[in-house]
Amino acid sequence: MCPPTAVSGVTPTVDEDALELRYEDGTVRLEGLGSELASTLRERVPELEADPRSGGRRAPALRYAPLRAALALEDADVRDRVLELDSLPALRSAYELRAYQREALSAWLETDRWTGLEDGDLPVDRAPGGVLELPTGSGKTVIALKAIERLATPTLVVVPTIDLLEQWQRELEREFDREIGRFGGGEQRLEPITVSTYDSAYLKADSVGDRFGLVVFDEVHHLGGEGYREIARLLAAPARLGLTATFERPDGAHGVVEDVVGPLVYRISPDELAGEHLAPYDVKRLEVSLTPTEREAYNRNQEVFADYLATSNIEFSSGSDYQELVKRSGSDPRAREALLARQRAREITYGSEAKVDALEGILAEHRGERIIVFTAFNDLAYDVSERFLIPTITHQTGAAERREILERFREGTYSRIATSNVLDEGVDVPDANVAVVLSGSGSEREFTQRLGRILRPKEDGGRALLYEVVASETAEERTSRRRRE
Repeated sequence: MCPPTAVSGVTPTVDEDALELRYEDGTVRLEGLGSELASTLRERVPELEADPRSGGRRAPALRYAPLRAALALEDADVRDRVLELDSLPALRSAYELRAYQREALSAWLETDRWTGLEDGDLPVDRAPGGVLELPTGSGKTVIALKAIERLATPTLVVVPTIDLLEQWQRELEREFDREIGRFGGGEQRLEPITVSTYDSAYLKADSVGDRFGLVVFDEVHHLGGEGYREIARLLAAPARLGLTATFERPDGAHGVVEDVVGPLVYRISPDELAGEHLAPYDVKRLEVSLTPTEREAYNRNQEVFADYLATSNIEFSSGSDYQELVKRSGSDPRAREALLARQRAREITYGSEAKVDALEGILAEHRGERIIVFTAFNDLAYDVSERFLIPTITHQTGAAERREILERFREGTYSRIATSNVLDEGVDVPDANVAVVLSGSGSEREFTQRLGRILRPKEDGGRALLYEVVASETAEERTSRRRRE
């Protein structure tokens, strides 16, 4: 394997007749290119298009790595001025990797975004690119720190929330003993190692896209979204690392992530780590019944929804089917009514009286233990909070209040908290050993994220326990069954 020490490309030559490669506003511009070579390069980089304004060629910055490799394979003489990288001193992280973490890092380092091929003779340095899927609590951040240490190149870390931004900033400062830049939370400060939220990176990527040799995408599945994927397209960084506990997206957009970051190169499940590196765990599935009134309302709304699907050629078996229904609802009254009926049926299922009664029994059985209660809607989270006097975190909870609740949970002042999706990812949740899923999408992604919140090893070596409370004879029950199968 070529040592991944320099990802800036070949040292520019001073030949007057050489081609010139530059970064410009989220693109790489190639000038001095003849038509024959242009045709050859487009076979390898189809997005290399003619630029009428400059008379040269231009491609998204994302394609810098394969374009540079294609030029090298053609023995083209190139002045490569794409990356403007600050020098970094040797970096040293004190962490020692566990065996599975070493395997994950090695799997990533052995990839090559320059060509996607195993070619040790290629006259450019290796540029790793790919996604690592590991459970929450298994040390994805530690692997990324070692990747940054290994490449020793200016690095941008992109995260979904301010909470994660602050966690990464603290960790990077502690490990590398240097000032860390920050885009987000009211600050726009560039340093050789910088952390950014996805929102800020979306706004800044075209202006700083030539300043980093490595980009780390935490919770990388977010890049599947229409807007966020542009971040990866506007950055020239050859080396790319994606981290997630749940790579596949229901809408299939993980294919986009593979294109802009790299393929899934390593995966390990919670079951493989439970007992040694993560807490051993059990899952209990409790079925509850809707009340007669809830059942009548549920069946009525499900019938409206099912009747529309039967006549609309929508099977509703994927995320794209849901998007199609939403699109039709803008102009088709029947589609809109079907969408609203589905929502009402879900609300009835997720907030049934029997689920709250079941929660009462769980809380009594695990009195004194640290418990997180997950719901799908704010209303149910607030109902749980009011009935059981449990602090609640929703999207409406301010940052200061959220930090206070989590800190009191961490120190033991609070032994239980409730939330509506907010704690699924992107927040450092203190150790808990019991999770109760009252409602949610039932997807494998959501289930894995919530399970991960209780899997950190326990001081007493105890087992973690997740309760899944499901309304019987509903769509929720069918979704849960499919996930388990």
